[in-house]
Amino acid sequence: MKPTFSIVTPSFNQAGFIGRTIESVLGQTGGFPVEHWIIDGGSTDGTLEVLRRYADRVKWVSEPDRGQVDAINKGFRRATGDIVGWLNSDDVYEPGALEKVAEAFARAPEAKWCFGLCRVIDEHDREVRRGVTAYKNSWIRRYSPKRLLVCDFISQPAVFIKRDLFDDLGFLDETLEWAFDYEYWLRIAQRHEPVIINDYLAAFRWHPSSKTSNLFYKAERAALGVAKRYARDHRLHYWLHVWFYLRIIVAYTLLGFFDRLKKPHTPPETKP
Repeated sequence: MKPTFSIVTPSFNQAGFIGRTIESVLGQTGGFPVEHWIIDGGSTDGTLEVLRRYADRVKWVSEPDRGQVDAINKGFRRATGDIVGWLNSDDVYEPGALEKVAEAFARAPEAKWCFGLCRVIDEHDREVRRGVTAYKNSWIRRYSPKRLLVCDFISQPAVFIKRDLFDDLGFLDETLEWAFDYEYWLRIAQRHEPVIINDYLAAFRWHPSSKTSNLFYKAERAALGVAKRYARDHRLHYWLHVWFYLRIIVAYTLLGFFDRLKKPHTPPETKP
């Protein structure tokens, strides 16, 4: 029997992107039963109009929530599929992603989670930051729980878990505003070995209005705090995380500087 999938998408005012997110789920190959839950926080920008166009193919609710983590957990509680994925409302799956995930779990039926590679794209769907992708890929191919303590290299859109894992580990930590995905990966890694798919499963969108691009430094500091929580018996790995944290901050600062240089200069308007 083919496995069933539940995809959870938290949403708030992403009318410009959520249609592409939905289409990337609907366009998956393999004929797997898929339920796509979109948990919207009460958008006012036209997102609901987009969702209504897909009303016969996705499941959605729109109501006030306590933020992104609350929305994701709401979706996780509604999920009924054997395998659960979490795709933010501006990210997309690569063609054939679910088929690759199903094949990976079929080869390792006892596994509880898997993850693969993830590209970075801009608001026009163009691949960017290839160096960052290559850096993360090099870590993924040498995965171990201790290395995960050193660096947060797993890209959230490319992670899939068995639904029964929630019975064992619970849901995302709602006390965290940032790095809640990293905390969950570390929580899983303490008990379960992943299946690693050496192929691209998703694309993470980096654009000026995204949460991560606007507050990247805050997110990295939060990841450092999460690593400290889990590194009680691995102090060396925590201090290695500090070292890589400093390197990443410098690297992203330089990337941001060069991104600003690339933007075309628009001369100020002059009055006639």
